[in-house]
Amino acid sequence: MPAPKGGRQTMKSVAFFNNKGGVGKTTLLCNIASYMATELGKRVLVIDADPQCNATQYMFDDKFLEYLYEETSSFTIYNVIRPLAQGKGYSKDIKLHHSPHFHVDVIAGDPRLALTEDLLARDWGAATAGDVRGIRTSVLFVELLNRYHHYDVVFFDVGPSLGSINRAVLLGSDYFISPMATDIFSLKAIENIAEWFSEWTKKWKSGLQNSDAEPGDIPVQIPETVTFAGYVTQQYLAKKDSTGTRRAVNAYDRIISQVGSVVQKNFSDSIKLIPNVTDYNIGTIPNLFSLIPMSQTRRKPIFGLASADGIRGAHFAKVRDAKEIFGRVARKLDKNISL
Repeated sequence: MPAPKGGRQTMKSVAFFNNKGGVGKTTLLCNIASYMATELGKRVLVIDADPQCNATQYMFDDKFLEYLYEETSSFTIYNVIRPLAQGKGYSKDIKLHHSPHFHVDVIAGDPRLALTEDLLARDWGAATAGDVRGIRTSVLFVELLNRYHHYDVVFFDVGPSLGSINRAVLLGSDYFISPMATDIFSLKAIENIAEWFSEWTKKWKSGLQNSDAEPGDIPVQIPETVTFAGYVTQQYLAKKDSTGTRRAVNAYDRIISQVGSVVQKNFSDSIKLIPNVTDYNIGTIPNLFSLIPMSQTRRKPIFGLASADGIRGAHFAKVRDAKEIFGRVARKLDKNISL
């Protein structure tokens, strides 16, 4: 088999992944992507691999969405996978769209992506038995990313599942981070993710070892696993202490304090970790209340909202706070994936 992936020397791919829904994953991804593009000067590509298409709906207006999902000439992520389903190999032409307010390029999501779940699941079974076609299908996102080495970072938005689409995305990603709500269910999700990773990584490595594929049969370098880059806790309630520092209220604080140890306990044996990193807490996002629906309605990053978008009075300070909050998370993530 070809050697494990070693290309894409500068571009890093990161999946925002948690099998628990309702953790603010898409809002976090889109705002971090925009901050890296506008404030850190990064060239950023977002791939919406969630059949719910929340990232695409967040970053584009209704007129564009109408074109995207009603015109047969439009291009979405479904067009990336469809040729494989038809036995035609990898898609030859990929069309990107630019989000005018988030300032990132996007491969748009598509509800029809859910229709490819069975294809990816079937070919995954074949891949774990060493079948060449199955391996080619399973590394479709590796092949896709190889076309975009000129970007600094590629972010994948995925749905809250442990299904075959997410497995294919994670197989193609260099890193993943887990956005987490501050509740006990997110702690349990860490255990589920670790068990799932352990199982499919063993099967994947076995399939690669048993395959009789020639070097030219699979035109990409084959990855073996993905690296955990950290977690972000979100939606906690905060108040200022006697020094003026914002802190989570006690009930949330107790849950947040457990996340690091749960990650170390469950991920250390099943998922690759970054060498010499002991603290995987990338940051915390407090409850931003009305700023989030306002941001989604205006199709702008939270820290980009202005008076023309309905910002009034004390909201201006909250917008400035949001920029600082997302900035800390973006810089910590950038640091981790650069190590």
